[in-house]
Amino acid sequence: MSYTTDLIKNVTIAGHGGTGKTTLFERLLFAGNALPKPETVESGKTVGDSSPEEIERKISIHAALAHINRNGKKINIFDTPGSSDFVGDVILTFRASEFAVLTIDGRSGVQIETVKLWRNLEGRKKPRGFYITKLDEERADFDKVLVDIKEKFKVDPVPLSLPMGVGPAFTGVIDVLHEKAWFVDQGGGLEKEGAIPAEFKEAVAAARERLIEAAAEGDDTLMEHYINKGALEAEEIYKGLIEALADHKIVPAFAGSALKNSGLVSFLDFLAEVSPTPNTAKDVVLDGEGNQKEIPIDSEKPLSALVIKTTYDQFSGKLSWIKVITGKLAAESEAYNVSENKKERIGKLYTCVGKKLEEVKEFFAGDVGIVSKSPTLRTNDTISAVDSGFKFLSLRLPEPVHSVAVNAAAKKDDDKLGEFLVRAADEDHTFRYQFNAETKETVISGMGELQVNIILDRIKQNQKIEVETHVPRVAYRETITKKSNAEYTHKKQTGGHGQYGKVLLEIAPLKRGENYQFVNAIFGGSIPKNYIPGVEKGVVEGMAAGTMAGYPVVDVEVKIVDGKYHPVDSSELAFKLAARNAFREAMRQAAPTLLEPVNNLTVFVEEKYLGDVMSDLSGKRGKILGQDSLGGGIEEIRAQVPLAELLRYSIDLRSITSGTGSFSVGFDHYAPISGRIAEDVIKASEAFRVKEEEE
Repeated sequence: MSYTTDLIKNVTIAGHGGTGKTTLFERLLFAGNALPKPETVESGKTVGDSSPEEIERKISIHAALAHINRNGKKINIFDTPGSSDFVGDVILTFRASEFAVLTIDGRSGVQIETVKLWRNLEGRKKPRGFYITKLDEERADFDKVLVDIKEKFKVDPVPLSLPMGVGPAFTGVIDVLHEKAWFVDQGGGLEKEGAIPAEFKEAVAAARERLIEAAAEGDDTLMEHYINKGALEAEEIYKGLIEALADHKIVPAFAGSALKNSGLVSFLDFLAEVSPTPNTAKDVVLDGEGNQKEIPIDSEKPLSALVIKTTYDQFSGKLSWIKVITGKLAAESEAYNVSENKKERIGKLYTCVGKKLEEVKEFFAGDVGIVSKSPTLRTNDTISAVDSGFKFLSLRLPEPVHSVAVNAAAKKDDDKLGEFLVRAADEDHTFRYQFNAETKETVISGMGELQVNIILDRIKQNQKIEVETHVPRVAYRETITKKSNAEYTHKKQTGGHGQYGKVLLEIAPLKRGENYQFVNAIFGGSIPKNYIPGVEKGVVEGMAAGTMAGYPVVDVEVKIVDGKYHPVDSSELAFKLAARNAFREAMRQAAPTLLEPVNNLTVFVEEKYLGDVMSDLSGKRGKILGQDSLGGGIEEIRAQVPLAELLRYSIDLRSITSGTGSFSVGFDHYAPISGRIAEDVIKASEAFRVKEEEE
């Protein structure tokens, strides 16, 4: 069955690890009749965690997609990982959804990953709400979590459901919108409807008043009605809530215990009746000149769609997840791949419940589905009916923070290893694989040690390849600190024409980041113009490997001021060789120094770990730039730290913060190093060269 744009709802369930996302996802599918029986995470049979790695580790690693048909609406629901190592899959679901629900453990309150996810949603102006879970557990406190939300996010959440008791006294939830009570079924089935107990009627009345106020805020006319009459009709409440949520004016909060199948019915009804439809949203495209503009999700326009994810299934082959933005995507049709600049054959289309695929004929704008076995579609590709002249803005993914150099233990496995890593990077764009020609290493990078280790384990178990790993070499640079000059004559006599070229170079330091300037200061024709390109080529070759440790040279001005040529024996090659040697000699006299890459680092930690983290950064030669309190005991630290000190920082931070801290990192600049640190770098470089020669 196909659903038009106004009947589609796209929802992401996200949150800190361990807050019950996959359990909520599973139980919603059960409550929505998409599953005959719910499973537990411990059983290894849930829809959300279906890969061998997820089943073994009992955590979500990949986003999962399923849909529910409720009240004539199609609700696409994404389950997402909670670990920061797999945040890429969370971000792609945010792009594909019009509403996000952040799960919060009723015992722990707001945690670090939830804060980071909120900030991401805030940047997208994405409608969002909270689902407070595990309210049947000891120490759970719904009201305390609402206060925590208000303190950390500076919003006043609107409770759409209330718990009837907490901890061992929890008996179910009250749907504030529909004024119904839903009681836990002691036999393990779906919650049962009943009358609201008398002891909760006062709390429900207060919550109902808060809900009506929130609805009135969604529309000026409704606000006028509310002020004049002191109340709103049922239809007005729905209209106000729909508009207020789509405009980010309210943040709803829900209560429940997914494991007890509680709080599901009222939440599903809210999703079907109130949560935003795709036609309230827009997406961002880049035109032919690279300018950004927003386009509405609209089924009346010609086809356009974005590939949001690529997966490889053992039985179904390559699967491309697609969000249709405009028009309609039909099975067995032809489209245009704007990213590849060629026609694209669209094969079969599927909707899914986890790994279970259901074939469909078409997807309307706003829907999310799967194209199977397309040999060319890749994540971030734009599909359109014809060459639209625009591409959708690529997914905004964070930079990897943990890197490992890898090689196959057996040389014969190198190609097979490379093929697997290319495919892994195609599936998850927060995972990078590249050969670093400068350090002569194959380096894989990810969002954390866990993500990288899971991929390495998969290589060993599935591909039967033994992989050796080590800490990557740092790509240092060399530069000069004062002016110098040098003269070099390249002279060689052979049987025929000889080789002759003489150059005098002057070199001087440039400001950091200016890289290289070549100046031709020859007057009087001492070197003919046709040999000057050879001189510059020689300088560039000389800069490829400095005189201290063989690292590339940067931030140098090179001036050719004089020279001499021979009318018969001179050539471009002779001047290139002369310039290369003259540059190296001049550099030795220009007080060369080593430069190391320095990164910007942002760390998120609980307040109790602040001192230990700051002390550790100081020990890593870090410079603290600033610190902000995000509220609720969570701190953000901004610093600049040499890359060499951050190669294993994901491991160090996990150890210091008992696994609760997280960070982001990005290159900023190169800075000079000297003394013992520089000596160690030079020794390590020499040892590497010796090893290379031996091999």
